[in-house]
Amino acid sequence: MTAAARPRAAGFGATVAACLAILQRDLRGVLRSRSQLYSSLLFPLMLLAILGAGVSDGLEPSSERIRDGDYSSFLVPGLVVMTALFSSTFSSASYYQDRDSGLLRVLMASPHSPRVILLGKALGGITIGGAQAFALLCVAALIPGIELEWQYGAFVGLLLALVTVVLLAVFLNGLAQLAASRIRTMQGFHLVMNLVLFPLLFFSGAFFPLHDLPVWLRVLAAANPLSYAVDLLHIAAYTDGSAHFGLALDLAVLGVLAPAVFLLGIGRRVLVDSG
Repeated sequence: MTAAARPRAAGFGATVAACLAILQRDLRGVLRSRSQLYSSLLFPLMLLAILGAGVSDGLEPSSERIRDGDYSSFLVPGLVVMTALFSSTFSSASYYQDRDSGLLRVLMASPHSPRVILLGKALGGITIGGAQAFALLCVAALIPGIELEWQYGAFVGLLLALVTVVLLAVFLNGLAQLAASRIRTMQGFHLVMNLVLFPLLFFSGAFFPLHDLPVWLRVLAAANPLSYAVDLLHIAAYTDGSAHFGLALDLAVLGVLAPAVFLLGIGRRVLVDSG
């Protein structure tokens, strides 16, 4: 249906109702898929146990940014970012399932703008990715042997961590929507996102302190949006005052970049056919 032939929606209330309906549908789909729920928490916890203990006891890290050589506690913020990264972006792949099943075409025939449909889909990805990442942080904080600093107190630290994962999820969903506007198949989407996201994750400071890296890697890390999310989570939960970029810069970069990329993503052209 063309934009000229599309009946006008009832207004702001109808737009909110449409977004919430799409959000609820995507959330129900995740809740029904228990394997997705369990794996989103079990995989990073497994990495925390194996990689954290292996590096702490096997390599005995001596960096001053890793308190007392406790790599497991240092790893928690990075794993939170990793969880948000993959949960947020790959939940956006439901766009392809809806398109291939014909549901997307049905939604596009509704009185609502295609931007409203994309906004509802994006809100689902943000909610799923943010909730899973924040749940991982809460679970990790309760594990014996994980020593988080909470320099601002647990309540303020958790609030700052929540803001971080939401901003990160907003950025990642916008990035995923931009990729989906160029890539016609789900297989291609996963391939390209893995190709982009894994390097971003590795030089974000998620697995090793940026302070100890060579200059050329520190330059790449400074251009990496994920580095600011990792640094902000370190400030919220792990460090006792030291930070690579600083609280103000972290919030400024994520606060500007996340909504900008998100608006670009939901403003893209919608592909309703796979061909």
